Amino acid sequence: MQTIDQALDKLQKSKFRASFHLSEKEKEYAITKGRDVIESHCYDFIRNRLAPAFPKNDGHQTPMKGHPVFVAQHACACCCRGCLHTWYRVQEGVALDEVQVRKIVNLIMAFIDREVDWTKKKA
Repeated sequence: MQTIDQALDKLQKSKFRASFHLSEKEKEYAITKGRDVIESHCYDFIRNRLAPAFPKNDGHQTPMKGHPVFVAQHACACCCRGCLHTWYRVQEGVALDEVQVRKIVNLIMAFIDREVDWTKKKA
């Protein structure tokens, strides 16, 4: 089983995955909301948009920008069930359990942590 750092390093070897970075606006949004709120949003997005066995609009349900979590989902290959299967061998057609949701959220938040300087003062 790979660590979060190993997974993020492996993702950086993909030209497509490595192309995703948070914009200044997305970083500012994250800092303004705070890490706990962003993590809460992440849990909500994963539970509602990715965890069902057959997510609505699977393969197209995650916008490419607009929220730090959306960008991170693409960077981490956690944007749809097909990418989860390809990169992590998560079975398609079966709902994600809470352990899987937590692992996905931890990976996404680790990406965001690499992108955001949480020590910056909130606006």
